[in-house]
Amino acid sequence: MKLSGGKDVEAGGLTGRLYASVGSGSSGPRPTYVLLHGIGVSHRYLALLHRELATAANVYSFDLPGFGGAPRPGRQLSVGEYAEFVNGVLADAGVRSCVLIGHSMGTQFAVELALQEPGLVAGVVLMGPVVDPRRKSVPAQAAALTRDAMFSESLSSNVTVFGDYFRAGLRWYLTELPVMMEYPLESRIQGVGQPVLVMRGSRDPVAPHPWCERLAGQAPQGSLVEIPGQGHVFQHTAPGPAAAAISSWVRMADGFGVTA
Repeated sequence: MKLSGGKDVEAGGLTGRLYASVGSGSSGPRPTYVLLHGIGVSHRYLALLHRELATAANVYSFDLPGFGGAPRPGRQLSVGEYAEFVNGVLADAGVRSCVLIGHSMGTQFAVELALQEPGLVAGVVLMGPVVDPRRKSVPAQAAALTRDAMFSESLSSNVTVFGDYFRAGLRWYLTELPVMMEYPLESRIQGVGQPVLVMRGSRDPVAPHPWCERLAGQAPQGSLVEIPGQGHVFQHTAPGPAAAAISSWVRMADGFGVTA
């Protein structure tokens, strides 16, 4: 699944691709959501969620540098550098307030950007966050991803994800893998003052319930939602329930200024 109308964007000497669905007219204020994908993949596995959210919100999705159709940088990038890239692109697009929605490694980018630019980020949604400290090794993560692909995902989600893995290439994936594995999400989230929603599929072996519950508890304003019967890529296999859960949380958290 691919969105149309993407354009190449640059910030900080890096190049990516941005897909925007921005409403117009006088229908009232619309929240602004920014979707951030994980390692190896692209906007494509977020496209169904993007479309669901865009019925009542402004939505921006990325192909981050090195992933999807974006050129590979000549060096390893840190989580902070990805966050700075997203911030630069959003500034050029005129986004002044938004809710960040990250998936897998994208949750790390979201948390880091919330820490870098608290005035920009009104709220943070962490879908299938990584890396669970009890599985903090590459073999353990690979085993969990394999179980997820075999037992919890649809054919279309596996085709989308593994197609993007192939496109990104093994060399770039392995270049960024240590960055993902070493990022201290559990300690970093403690500094995020904005409302945080942790989400997981109830059948996700990558982001198990105890880890997500603990992560939500570390956030000063954290909460947890599970999407029943879904795996790690629930935003693709159940985009309607995922969008409904996010929209409901934003409405409930409006008193904290989440609506952008």
